[in-house]
Amino acid sequence: RVICITSGKGGVGKTNFTSNLAISLGKLNKRVVIIDADLGLANVDVVLGVIPEYTLLDVIKDNKDITEVMKIGPEGIKIISGGSGILDLVDMPKESLSILIEEFDKIQEHADIILIDTGAGLSKSVLSFALAAKEVIVVATPEPTSITDAYAMIKTIIMEDRNKDIKVIINRVDDMKEGSIAFSKLRNVSKKFLNVEIKELGFIPEDISVRKAVKAQSPFLLEYPNSFISESIEKIALK
Repeated sequence: RVICITSGKGGVGKTNFTSNLAISLGKLNKRVVIIDADLGLANVDVVLGVIPEYTLLDVIKDNKDITEVMKIGPEGIKIISGGSGILDLVDMPKESLSILIEEFDKIQEHADIILIDTGAGLSKSVLSFALAAKEVIVVATPEPTSITDAYAMIKTIIMEDRNKDIKVIINRVDDMKEGSIAFSKLRNVSKKFLNVEIKELGFIPEDISVRKAVKAQSPFLLEYPNSFISESIEKIALK
C-alpha cells in the first residue's frame, strides 16, 4: 500500500502524524518505509532522532539506488530522508520528479506499507506524489483556514483523479465534538461542490506530549506510550 500524507496548510502536525503512524504500524508487524518527500524542508529524521547518511538528493544527483539511502529507525521502520534546506529539491524539474517517483517502485519489496510525507500546499511535487499514491490522507486542524486549504487540496487532487481514495485526519482537536464538526464541514463541501465522498480516519487531540517528544527528538508514541495522543494514533493504525 502506497499512502501519501499531505495537507493544504503547513504546521498542522503532518510529519509528527506520519512518523508516529509508521511506528504504530511497525508495532503491528507491518514493514513500513517512510519517504520524506517534503522537498527542501524534510524533517522526519529529526522527529525520529535518526541521522541519514544519504538523502533523495543523492538519488537524483548521484544516481544512488533508492534502497541504498534507506536508514533504519525505531520499531524497524525504514526512512528515506528528503534532505533539509536543499534548494535543488524545491525547484526540481518535472523529469527529475518522474524519475524519482519511478524509483519508489524499488522499495515495494522492502515494505508492506509506504508512507509518503509531502510538503504542504499545491506545489507540482506535492501533487505528483499525491497522484502517484493509491491512497491519500489529508491532515487538517479545526481552524477555518486549515479546513479551507484542505478542501483546496482535495479539489485539486480530484480534478486530476476522480477515483482517488481520500481520507482525512483532524489534528489538534480540543475534543471529539470539535473534530466531528470540522470533518463534517469538509465532507459537506466536498460532497456538494465536488460530488465526492471523503472518509474520516480519526481525530487526534491537542497534547503537550508532542512538544516534549519533539524536543527530545523521539516519537511521542515511544516517549509517552500511555498518552491520549498515542492511543488515538494506535486506533488510526488499526483502522
